[in-house]
Amino acid sequence: MDMIRCVAGGTMLLQWSIMAISSWNDNGQKQFVRDPYTLYRSDFFPGLGWMLTKPTWDELSPKWPKAYPFLSENHKGRQFIRPEVCRTYNFGEHGSSLGQFFQQYLKPIKLNDVQVDWKSIDLSYLMEDKFVKHFADLLKNAKPLFGNDLVLKTNNVNGDVRIHYTDQSHFENIARQFGIFEEWKDGVPRTAYKGIVVFRYQTSKRVFLVGPNSLQQLGIQNS
Repeated sequence: MDMIRCVAGGTMLLQWSIMAISSWNDNGQKQFVRDPYTLYRSDFFPGLGWMLTKPTWDELSPKWPKAYPFLSENHKGRQFIRPEVCRTYNFGEHGSSLGQFFQQYLKPIKLNDVQVDWKSIDLSYLMEDKFVKHFADLLKNAKPLFGNDLVLKTNNVNGDVRIHYTDQSHFENIARQFGIFEEWKDGVPRTAYKGIVVFRYQTSKRVFLVGPNSLQQLGIQNS
């Protein structure tokens, strides 16, 4: 859990904009991740190994729900930090995650095996104002894809791609084609940042699934 401790020890967690830091990526299956050094901000609570400040716990503990704990009514605009490559692993095949859910999403998780010296890495890009620009720059360099046969089209592109979805049903259809999590909670796709879900494909390229208002939130003109 060195990643969590290091990020928590920096200035990011002290900002009002961060609610918790997680060591888990819902789309952390081995075919969708590559870089053990990459961290993201997210509007979706990742779960399965996380840390928050005592003031945040004091705020939430009196109304802690039995199910999904971080509903938008509790966020108050705050976000989460998650890794690309998971630092925790769910082995609960015979618990609440049994059956196809475990086989498809949890068993294939890539658990990090690279020693990372987080104290030597500049994590200031995770600051709220800097991350918006950082993420927008990644997205601007991705090739837009449209229409059908999106997996095939992605295969034929060298470099990152971005695919726009119009609503939840459309997102679920695209996610199903690639094999990532289709599920939303509280109006947010798993792992999403400003409606954008990012994962690796064919080892290194990034695929961005972009929501109808995502570019506007990042200050990018629609293209």
